[in-house]
Amino acid sequence: MAMAPTVKVVLGSIAFGFFWVLAVFPTIPFLPIGRTAGSLLGAMLMVMFRVITPEQAYAAIDLQILGLLFGTMVVSIYLERADMFKYLGKLLSWKSQGAKDLLCRICLISAISSAFFTNDTSCVVLTEFVLKIARQQNLPPRPFLLALASSANIGSSATPIGNPQNLVIALQSKISFEKFLFGIFPAMLMGTLVNALLLLCMYWKLLSVQKDEEDPATEVVAEEDVISHRFSPAKMSHASLNSQDMSSALEFMDIQGCPMVNHNTGHVESLRTRMSSNENEIDRVSSGALQSTRNSNASKEGTDEGVTSKRLASVNALSDAISTKSLEEKEISTTKWKGILWKTCVYLVTIGMLISFLIGLNMSWTAITAALALVVLDFQDARPCLEKVSYSLLVFFCGMFITVDGFNKTGIPSTLWDFVESYAKINHVSGIAVLAVVILVLSNFASNVPTVLLLGGRVAASAASISPASEKKAWLILAWVSTVAGNLSLLGSAANLIVCEQARRAPVGYNLSFWSHLKFGVPSTLIVTAIGLALIRC
Repeated sequence: MAMAPTVKVVLGSIAFGFFWVLAVFPTIPFLPIGRTAGSLLGAMLMVMFRVITPEQAYAAIDLQILGLLFGTMVVSIYLERADMFKYLGKLLSWKSQGAKDLLCRICLISAISSAFFTNDTSCVVLTEFVLKIARQQNLPPRPFLLALASSANIGSSATPIGNPQNLVIALQSKISFEKFLFGIFPAMLMGTLVNALLLLCMYWKLLSVQKDEEDPATEVVAEEDVISHRFSPAKMSHASLNSQDMSSALEFMDIQGCPMVNHNTGHVESLRTRMSSNENEIDRVSSGALQSTRNSNASKEGTDEGVTSKRLASVNALSDAISTKSLEEKEISTTKWKGILWKTCVYLVTIGMLISFLIGLNMSWTAITAALALVVLDFQDARPCLEKVSYSLLVFFCGMFITVDGFNKTGIPSTLWDFVESYAKINHVSGIAVLAVVILVLSNFASNVPTVLLLGGRVAASAASISPASEKKAWLILAWVSTVAGNLSLLGSAANLIVCEQARRAPVGYNLSFWSHLKFGVPSTLIVTAIGLALIRC
């Protein structure tokens, strides 16, 4: 594609510049409006500067990606209500064999959960639990928090629903869920293992000492506090926007939640109130019967038949109250089983959604169908759950689609790719290395989702000239490198930002610094990326 007229190139670059600055630095002092508003500003400027027309702007919005994002977010919200992530958290401490065993469990559970429930969601619901269990065992939190964030990024690369950039790649490339999974899964599995080994090697000495040497004055968390931990709702928030996963690190990024609405909580509380009333009534009736008996004996009035009648009435009232209490207990038991049945339905619907993905059904409509099925099965007002959906993330994507499409029309990305293309052919090892470096640098510079939108079509077209298999491999390389690139620095991924912020705000807080992350992130990213590239299958 040739370069557009100079005026269009300049104005398009200015519009994209506003988007990039606000996406990477959402609280910049001279315009602290955040990422979502920044993406809308970039889109508006593209239209105002006539880089693209309003019709082209609307056409640039990919409704399939928005539908898939919305559906998976709703499913994740219902899974959290069904205690899925609470059970995952308990696996971390179940029969733990020490610090090294705990670190390996965190890597494995974080990677697997991120592949199917997105990396941001996994980090949001597991960060505080990981921090508490580390404090409870008097262990240094840093290696465990790094394990959670880095493994979440690596694990999310394995499926189209693991992170936003993979959604874009899967829908643009037309690669099925099954082929995407089996193409990257070996790389993901080996990458997770290598990442765990690097953590063990780097922090072996620290993990061998049953003492938090980083903060010896920190109070140890009681075991009861760990067991009673309650997770935050899976809602994306402003920090949730991905710096690397721009959009994932984005609201999923900071994921703050509204108070969780527990299923049938109101009914259970009502039953408890009624039981308490019955118990008071029993006490009152019993006291009344005794007082009546004393008065009868003291005054010696009435006949024996009258006394007997009063006693029988008191006994009958007491018996009725006890029967009512028993009935309420049965109602509570019934409510408990209804809750278990509802959770089972949530898990079955989720499994059905994943199976539908594997057999090749449209992922966007499948996710929306699963979300609506859960809404219907819940059989109550869905507004509290739908309010937890990160609509600001969806709006961010709309603005980003328009902004990136306008920047593409300036011809700048095509010109830059033409310069690099001859050195980035994936039929040679050197070409793969050059392509990986370009994706790695651009993903940390502009974030991964815009990188995929800017490079995806060009990389695929270049590979398609070699063979159809090469085209598929190029898409998978783009998915793998752009995702793992998020581990390079603390600002590279939404998952990193979420772990850092969640840990800092926790009651037993911990500050994961930029340099402590970079010290591990650089070698891990380079080694894991290289190993994964050798294992990606067409």
